[in-house]
Amino acid sequence: MGTFVQSSDQDLQEHIFRSRVPAVQVPDNITLPEFVLKDAELYADNVAFVEAVTGKKITYGEVVRDTRRFAKALRSLGLRKGHVVIVVLPNVAEYAIVALGIMAAGGVFSGANPAGHASEIKKQVAAADAKIIVTNGASYDKVKAFGVPVIVLGDETIEGAMNWNNLLEAADRAGANINQEKIHQTDLCALPFSSGTTGLSKGVMLTHRNLVANLSSTLFGVTPEMIGKVTVLGLIPFFHIYGTTGICCATLRNKGKVVVMGRYELRTFLNALISQEVTFAPIVPPIILNLVKHPIVDEFDLSKLKLQAVMTAAAPLAPDLLKAFESKFPGVQVQEAYGLTEHSCITLTHAGQGFKAKKNSVGFILPNMEVKFIDPETGRSLPRKTPGEICVLSQCTMQGYYNNEEETMRTIDKNGWLHTGDIGYIDEDDNVFIVDRIKELIKFKGFQVAPAELEAILLTHPSVEDVAVVPLPDEEAGEIPAACVVMAAGAKENEEDMISYVASNVAQYKKVRVVHFVDAIPKSPSGKIMRRLVKETMMENIKASKLSSN
Repeated sequence: MGTFVQSSDQDLQEHIFRSRVPAVQVPDNITLPEFVLKDAELYADNVAFVEAVTGKKITYGEVVRDTRRFAKALRSLGLRKGHVVIVVLPNVAEYAIVALGIMAAGGVFSGANPAGHASEIKKQVAAADAKIIVTNGASYDKVKAFGVPVIVLGDETIEGAMNWNNLLEAADRAGANINQEKIHQTDLCALPFSSGTTGLSKGVMLTHRNLVANLSSTLFGVTPEMIGKVTVLGLIPFFHIYGTTGICCATLRNKGKVVVMGRYELRTFLNALISQEVTFAPIVPPIILNLVKHPIVDEFDLSKLKLQAVMTAAAPLAPDLLKAFESKFPGVQVQEAYGLTEHSCITLTHAGQGFKAKKNSVGFILPNMEVKFIDPETGRSLPRKTPGEICVLSQCTMQGYYNNEEETMRTIDKNGWLHTGDIGYIDEDDNVFIVDRIKELIKFKGFQVAPAELEAILLTHPSVEDVAVVPLPDEEAGEIPAACVVMAAGAKENEEDMISYVASNVAQYKKVRVVHFVDAIPKSPSGKIMRRLVKETMMENIKASKLSSN
């Protein structure tokens, strides 16, 4: 059993759970790019990335060469150790080269959502004090006015921006040691932005050591015969920590192939799975729903699939949906995983040597990690089968939130335990189950939407007096943002006006989908919005209006 119990000075039992797998070695003095590209030259002609739609391919030889060239180009532009580069790109074949090149130069990679509103991207650029932006022609207009140098991927030359191809060619002509600085494992290499447990976006400081440690743990079950044989679907956004670490870096380390998809469309998705012989597909629950229910799926010969497993980590899978998927795709294992940006990526997983996790669990504790479940009120650790806040202790834990000591101290305690804000428990067979979220994030199609952000926007409207944003269940999206709004006396706006007001200020996936006007927002004595009550009332009102319209 993967557990030990220790006693403290107060003779209180401390229930701490470990992996049932022996510890794995984490190599020292190696950067993330060096770790994932180790032995890549032996696979120089193998395809590392292929775009599902265009067919564009990049080999391992090209990944190694262009990572070095881009790192050199960045240093020649004056990038120094610790400087942040924001990457505003969809999933493209070159994405990993961009990210690894930034890290190899000593810089800090920070992915931004290319679908984000210009104002949202600008906030990230300012918060990170970014020195350079990397984007493409489609997103250039969003970032051109930020006063930060811009590199544009692709062949087109845009006035006022640096061209990717020209930069790499200039790097070839430059001297060998342009402003070379020694990079240590303890140096920052990534600054993804996460809503954390409170909702407003914060930069998560991750070092080379954090990410190398996470990959060492997550890839413990990879056997020598699997090297070079795995084909992974690259649909989860690469700007997300799972896209960067769990898909790009993990596949490069294993010398597999990533099938890159810039956007989800069911036919393209199924074509890619079959034609590219994808063996592992990390996806989000709405796609599983599509695969189960959409008639388009019946147009394809599913016997041609080479798919061995799908993994979903964005939101819990409904048991009925899991059952329906397993009966339609009987040979495909469904893995539900659990991870968070603050912990470098995956924390709990189904994948492992001969382990069979129970249905609807998020799997087992990974090697090198300790987990406990605490009573949020008292802080006491709890025994098996007792739900509590999940806390993790490992080398993967972030260094903290960038320029936000208060939130860092709230999330990482004095003993180094990362408090996740999620409620779960571990059973007698070491399976971990997620029960609830303390944090209030809404998961729309796998994207995180912070209620606090949408509330802040609605409160800027002159007719809005008070507001509460909550998630409502939705079959296709998982959850949708819904708002209860208290309007000022004499206000003329209708619900549709408020939906449009939010939509003009945020990315498409963050839009409020439902608005109800109310007289007051229920709040606790301390002034906190009673979100569960708000949600229940909204759902009752929707149900009542459906009944009356029938």
